[in-house]
Amino acid sequence: MSLFSSGGEYFALDIGTTAIRVVQLVGNEGSWRLEKYGIAPVDIRVSNSDAVGDQKKLGEVIATAIGQSGIKAKDVILGIPSNKMFATVIDMPDLSAIELAATIKYQAEQYIPMNVDEVKIDWAVLGKSVNDPNKNEVLLASVANKFSEARLDMIEGLGLNVIAIEPDSIALTRALLPPGVNDARVIIEIGDFATDIVMVYNDAPRLVRSLPTGLQTLVKATAQNLNIEPAQATQFILKFGLQEDKLEGQVARALATSVEQFSTEISKSVKFFQTKYPTIPVNGAIISGYGVTIPGLAEYTASKTGLQVTYGNPWQQVRVSQEDQQKLQGFSAQFAVAIGLAQRGTAA
Repeated sequence: MSLFSSGGEYFALDIGTTAIRVVQLVGNEGSWRLEKYGIAPVDIRVSNSDAVGDQKKLGEVIATAIGQSGIKAKDVILGIPSNKMFATVIDMPDLSAIELAATIKYQAEQYIPMNVDEVKIDWAVLGKSVNDPNKNEVLLASVANKFSEARLDMIEGLGLNVIAIEPDSIALTRALLPPGVNDARVIIEIGDFATDIVMVYNDAPRLVRSLPTGLQTLVKATAQNLNIEPAQATQFILKFGLQEDKLEGQVARALATSVEQFSTEISKSVKFFQTKYPTIPVNGAIISGYGVTIPGLAEYTASKTGLQVTYGNPWQQVRVSQEDQQKLQGFSAQFAVAIGLAQRGTAA
């Protein structure tokens, strides 16, 4: 099993902290069609637990999502959250595939902040190095054996065959980057409890960061600052967001510190990228996940970072029936990882 390669008919499985999402597409690049999809809520205490009983419950939720979707395929490609995987881009000599494999395995310890005997390592050649034409840039990724093996055992226990696992950052890049874009962009995927910042150039991640800040961070800050219940805080954030002219700007002020820290981390990521690639300008940011549903967040991020910020559309290359479009309203932006996984090369 590889972190990067796969083939044949399969469906995508995104195990989120609060929901399970499955997607099956038909077609190929530029002409995909949504065949089947499913979503099922999951308790965060279950999704984040290693306990045997909770893993069984998680498997039951996955089975529910698959059953409701009508997916019959048994082959599955699995996404791995950025906070569970280490990824970095390194320059390597221009070697054959066999020589590269031997070299990376020998030198991996200096790149990966974990014992190499405790992780699964894989890599993908991105192309010629921007800084040294005699070398290739290689995306190196690793995931702890303890996590990956437990997850694989749970999924295969459902009668499924995991043909590949892939970092969420690669799936996000595939789904959210507009066709034909080869310049540098930053993808900002806001989840429930974490935000992925992915610096992308030439269709590939060059820097991946996972921030422990998500929608629930904003909910907690709003609930505390306005002395209201979390459920009401969530409603206020999704309805009023950072709009100063709504609710007398109370919600915007309650969020001020959290979103200021958020925008600072984005700027840090851009500066780090430009330090490594000084000749490549960052031409914009793509905001996704809950970022699409928080009013004013894109405009705020643009004002603080100096970037042109657009909303990501993971369905941009997927034909969706009118009936499914209506059913997906309200949470379609949450499918970016699942769609990106499914777009790896589905069978027509």
